Amino acid sequence: MTTPTDNETTDTAKPKWKRFLPIGVIVIALIAFFATGLNEYFTVDAIAENQSALKDFAKENLILAMLAVIVVYAIATAISAPVGSIFTLLSGFILGTLYGGISVVVGATIGATIIFFAGREAAGDTLAKLGGNKMKSLEEGFAKDAMSYMFILRLVPLFPFFVVNLAAAAFRVPTRSYIIATFFGIMPGTFVFASVGAGFSSITESEDIGLNVLLQPEIIGPIIGLIILSLVPIAYKKFKGEDSNDTTKSEA
Repeated sequence: MTTPTDNETTDTAKPKWKRFLPIGVIVIALIAFFATGLNEYFTVDAIAENQSALKDFAKENLILAMLAVIVVYAIATAISAPVGSIFTLLSGFILGTLYGGISVVVGATIGATIIFFAGREAAGDTLAKLGGNKMKSLEEGFAKDAMSYMFILRLVPLFPFFVVNLAAAAFRVPTRSYIIATFFGIMPGTFVFASVGAGFSSITESEDIGLNVLLQPEIIGPIIGLIILSLVPIAYKKFKGEDSNDTTKSEA
């Protein structure tokens, strides 16, 4: 007979409405995000209309602009708003690859940690049951090596970002492992997207937009990086499939 952990005892002792309150607040915030039309500010058209003002502000107030990106991205990630890719491109477009990438990584890690704690409050067992087979697959991976598996899930987007956040909460991944794996795991993809945004910036600033411009390193490099990034999940699944076959043969 197993003895419940302190966390499980605490979760059981709390009224249901208290356990699910943080998740409820996040859901309401997400609904409000769309209901108030805030999502319309995260479109290509909105960026194009305000690009000069945004870039001028960033040039004159770099630290303030970076803090703004961090705060907005943290909130967007915490409420699971589907604006991650476009906002990362925007950050690279306005702040450049380095500053834009750093801001997004910090903001995304903060936001992911917020929803991680909210998910923990909402009782891991309940979230695990709601997830079905996908959650079962994630549970097995976390059980083997939480830190390594968390890093792989961040590096290789096998599951949606918000699903990984809640799964990590559901299966009690150590907070330190979660934060470290998230911070470093999202770096490659984030900087690729930020560099694509910075490349767009170079195009808009060029007076002659022709083939020569498109073949410049700051343009073609991010495009190649994006292609490689899109192939990572395929390569990982193929590797895992071959690894599973080899294991099965060795056991036979």
